[in-house]
Amino acid sequence: MRIVVEYNLCESNALCVGAAPEVFEVRDDDFLYVLDEEPPEELRLAVEQAVRVCPKQAITIVG
Repeated sequence: MRIVVEYNLCESNALCVGAAPEVFEVRDDDFLYVLDEEPPEELRLAVEQAVRVCPKQAITIVG
């Protein structure tokens, strides 16, 4: 799986960080960072949860 973030939609609400902290991070600059754009399959459920909780629907899973 590969994670795609539409940064023009993202408001850095950090809900995705709560769902998948191994994959997402909001730093002191208030920008979202994807720590692993191709996370291992065992994190799929957490990443899917991050996609669901994103209020702007800015995160997509490819593959």
